[in-house]
Amino acid sequence: MKARTSTLFSELQKTISSLPTVSEERKEVLQPLVNYIQEKLENKEMISLNFICTHNSRRSHLSQVWAQTMAYHYQIPNVNTYSGGTEATAMNSTVVKTLVDNGFKIQQLSDETNHIYAVKYADNIPPIIGFSKKYDDDFNPTSAFGAIMTCSQADEGCPFIAGADKRVPVTYEDPKLYDGTSLEKEKYLERSLEIAAEMHYVFSTVKA
Repeated sequence: MKARTSTLFSELQKTISSLPTVSEERKEVLQPLVNYIQEKLENKEMISLNFICTHNSRRSHLSQVWAQTMAYHYQIPNVNTYSGGTEATAMNSTVVKTLVDNGFKIQQLSDETNHIYAVKYADNIPPIIGFSKKYDDDFNPTSAFGAIMTCSQADEGCPFIAGADKRVPVTYEDPKLYDGTSLEKEKYLERSLEIAAEMHYVFSTVKA
């Protein structure tokens, strides 16, 4: 599929051009998500993806941002991405810094404990609104969405997601394990690029 590159921020394009390779094992994990998106496309339906993790602080935000970016990059229409948790905390500040390092432009919109951020990947495109919330928050879809479980704790703790028409476990190691260590920045970057590579694979595989 032809990628759209003209309006993505240049630093973001550089990040995407050097993403790691997705293993065959992970491609099998991602195939149900590819199938879900493909089916929605063929039925000309809206594609709503809610990425869910326990605290909606790290992995779910990275997944939401990269999925929306790759849908735009590969010109897959009618995709809206969301994120949520089994509880609300805050969008992690190192995640924000990591996304900026990846080439996104981020503006903080509030000074509350649970900051609200506007995340942009291209000019003249509405920003992704990032803040921590429960998966069933009014900000998120209530029906006909895919629930993408990004951590095993949330996947095991929420056997039923009301309103979801598909549930897909795509879990990642928590970079929180490295908070406060010398490896923190490296591991957050590693997780972001891993998620970016997998969302890149998903949307490059879908046929519009």
